[in-house]
This record gives sequence, structure tokens and C-alpha cells, in this order.
Amino acid sequence: MKQLQIREIEEKDNQTIERIIKSSLESFNLNIPGTAYFDPQLGSLAQYYKEQANSKYWVAVNEQNEVVGGLGIAPFGQEPGICELQKLYITPEAQGKGLSKELIKVALDFAKEHYAHCYLETSSKLQAANRLYIKTGFQQLERPLDGSDHNATDAWFIKDLSFLS
Repeated sequence: MKQLQIREIEEKDNQTIERIIKSSLESFNLNIPGTAYFDPQLGSLAQYYKEQANSKYWVAVNEQNEVVGGLGIAPFGQEPGICELQKLYITPEAQGKGLSKELIKVALDFAKEHYAHCYLETSSKLQAANRLYIKTGFQQLERPLDGSDHNATDAWFIKDLSFLS
């Protein structure tokens, strides 16, 4: 079987990744205000990440050249040195194959070139994702960092990037 390919998002991917994010959130009843579901830039992620300094969004593409998931890195709030791991979503068919781990590795390799720490916000309902964050070296926080846009999240993690080789 041919490996999935990870590449930077292109404008042609916007609608597909928006659909993946929304259907994933819907499957966990997280299509509520205060989640990525209502982010104004959700339909134009390629442009959104291009316009921000030190930020990127990657998509994973299957053998048929279809986008099956994605993940972004962008600055977090006004905190210098802190980025945020954003919008990690994978289609159900592509889950369980190590794709999220691969995307996180690509994202953290990029992040360590520009930031000292990587922060993320999620839901405790997303148990598989939370286990993966811990496995990839994120430490759980008791409360969100100041400056969060997503007030419906209830799980927060941070990773010190200075230890990445």
C-alpha cells in the first residue's frame, strides 16, 4: 500500500478540510460555539495560515490524492515564543494508522524553528487524541493559557520544544 503524503495546504483543499473538521466535531456533539466549528477562517485555511507569520497548515493526502486530514501551527495570542497546535482532524477511514502522529511530528519540527513552547486546546471527549498528545510529550495543564478563543474546550496541553532534537 502506498503511503499517505503530507504536504502544505493549498486553496483547492479548503472545502474538503472544512468538511472533515465540521463532521468530526459533529460526531462528538462539539459543533457548538467556542469550538473550531465556528472559526471564521474555517473555509479559507490556506489563505489564513499563509497570512500569519511563522504559521503553516498541512494536509494528509491518500493514494487517490484525496485530503483525509490536517493540522496547523500558528502563533498563540500575544505570547511571544508560544505557538498553538490547531485543527488536527482526520477522517474516520484514515484514523488508527499513525497519521495524527506523523502530522504532529511535521508540525513540531516546524514549530521548534520558531517557538519555545507549543500549546493546544481540546475536549476531554476526544480521548484518543488526548492520549496521543501525552504520548508525544505534551503535559496537561489545569487551565487554559490567557488569550484563548475557544471557551468550550476543557483540556489544555503544552510542550517544551527546546528538548526536540
